[in-house]
Amino acid sequence: MRWIHFSAPGAAAAYGILEADDRIREVRGTPFGTHEPTGRTHRLADVKIQVPLVPRTFYAAGLNYVKHIREYAEQTGNPVAIPPQADIGYRAVNALVAHEEAVVIPPDAQQVEYEGELVVVIGREAKGLSEADALSCVLGYTIGNDVSERLWQASDRTFWRSKNCDTFKPMGPWIETDFDIDAAETTVRVNGKVRTHFRTGEMLYDIRTFISRMTRYLTLHPGDVIWMGTDGKSPRIVAGDTVEVEISGLGLLRNRFVAR
Repeated sequence: MRWIHFSAPGAAAAYGILEADDRIREVRGTPFGTHEPTGRTHRLADVKIQVPLVPRTFYAAGLNYVKHIREYAEQTGNPVAIPPQADIGYRAVNALVAHEEAVVIPPDAQQVEYEGELVVVIGREAKGLSEADALSCVLGYTIGNDVSERLWQASDRTFWRSKNCDTFKPMGPWIETDFDIDAAETTVRVNGKVRTHFRTGEMLYDIRTFISRMTRYLTLHPGDVIWMGTDGKSPRIVAGDTVEVEISGLGLLRNRFVAR
């Protein structure tokens, strides 16, 4: 099932179920609680796709693919440091933008790069889950583009600018509840040309590991998201570029980069 958050002309944003890739069956309510059909339907081409949700807490796995860790170490001149455990970080909701919305590059940014990521959407409250039960709290999955300014990332004491500028976190286009991560591949295109391709599930620490470890110490809530990291090396992005992140079985997230 594909849950889509959208706005039709002249109407407030609502949730719906995307059927046959082109027809939305609108519901009253949300995927995280009770909901019922409104009886209204919409063509996908006639609506604006919104961010699938604004999370209560925005988690990010960070360095979670070995090839990406090695390439980042080579790029920065640092030794390769494989994380010894599944540590989680945080991002800011102010940075979220939807499919087809612009990513705005600040005027003093010099080295902006993309990171195509799988996003886990939590559907129910969870605490103390074992790895075997970890996926029981997951509603579904969506796609993220973790935009970063690498020079700021290297020089700032925290990631507040490099990761969290307004518009630096495209997410969407919808939430897919039926997803086979073992069969999934992530492909990132810049201006139509494939620049990154990897098997989505080849993570250093998988989703079960992260959720189990996190819920030893904190409570996950409906609507929380966990971005699972990326693989490969990203080219520098400039104003005018269009980046598409596609994950097989989920869909495609597309955003154009513009100068402020």
